[in-house]
Amino acid sequence: MRILFVVCGEGLGHSSRCIHLGHYLEQHGHSVSFVAYGKSYDFFHDHGCINVYEGIREVCLEGTNGFFSLKKTLLCSKWIPFDLVRSALRVRRLIMEQKIDCVVCDTMYGGVMAARFRRVPVIFITNQNRFAGPGGKMNPVWDILNFLIRRYLCLTDTIIVPDFPQPDTVSAYNLFIPGHERNHYHFTGPFLDVDLTRYQFSGETIFTSFGGEPYKLPLYLLLKKIADSRKDLLFDVFYTGANLPPSSDNFLSHGYVPNLYEHLAKARIAIVHGGLTTLHETLLFGKPVLVIVDPGHPEQQNNAQRIVDMGAGISVDGRTITREILEQKIAETLALPVRNREESLGKIAGRKNAAEIIETVGSRRQKHLWPIIHRQ
Repeated sequence: MRILFVVCGEGLGHSSRCIHLGHYLEQHGHSVSFVAYGKSYDFFHDHGCINVYEGIREVCLEGTNGFFSLKKTLLCSKWIPFDLVRSALRVRRLIMEQKIDCVVCDTMYGGVMAARFRRVPVIFITNQNRFAGPGGKMNPVWDILNFLIRRYLCLTDTIIVPDFPQPDTVSAYNLFIPGHERNHYHFTGPFLDVDLTRYQFSGETIFTSFGGEPYKLPLYLLLKKIADSRKDLLFDVFYTGANLPPSSDNFLSHGYVPNLYEHLAKARIAIVHGGLTTLHETLLFGKPVLVIVDPGHPEQQNNAQRIVDMGAGISVDGRTITREILEQKIAETLALPVRNREESLGKIAGRKNAAEIIETVGSRRQKHLWPIIHRQ
């Protein structure tokens, strides 16, 4: 079966999970291609993916002073209707040229339109269909957005949620699934390929990763100041953007690395943003986590609250962050007990579960086309 992944390039979490799933499908005899843009496009090449095509950016996430800005994002994304059409046309062309049997969209909406016009099965991967602030706080803009997105997702054949089933669903506060839609959603588990026995565990470092967006750089600079004055702390820092301070004796700077898990296994705690994939990884490796909550990013706010409610870490509001507060929160996180590695969660075969859904949905097209091919 020929499968086309259409992947959101805002952050690298979408790309990372699609690479894991795509490689698994290739190992089981399928032909897999990826459509990506920006750093995500380079990320696929860095991971040895061959069939990678440049796509169209649908939404533009922007921020300031280290955090997401809704105002800047809306301004940057003012041409989104036009960009959605361009994205759909790009995917439509690839469907025709590559004779695609199934389209898998990870938080990319243009590909759904393209697949529907070409009558190709389409699967949507998402961990959010509900926009709301902490505690379910709503506003008129989110009400409209929620209505439009849930109606739009009805155009898909099925929806994969790459998260643990309840009660361990990290994205639970970002999902609203009415009873009549439950059969449309499938909680497969994360697409991670993690064998915890392969790694040497220790508690030497403070693993730090906020993503590669340029507006995250001030947070890294703040950590560098703490490192300069706290030689008893060893920071292992990952940032794929530009201008990260160079390494020092206790501030180890990294850009792209082939295996983050080797570094995560050596950490005592992890300091991260509220992205779902990163939180899954810290859960599996049993690392207490300090989540620096992006004040304008409701998805990450809700993920952080869920982590706190699960007893897996603590969070701090990015609006109040200062060097002194961050240093205090690091100390509080270091005082948390070391968690047991979640080997039971690691046994949930997310890639296998998702692959079986894709194979089932994609086979419908192949069964439909077989009589035509046979007559030819």
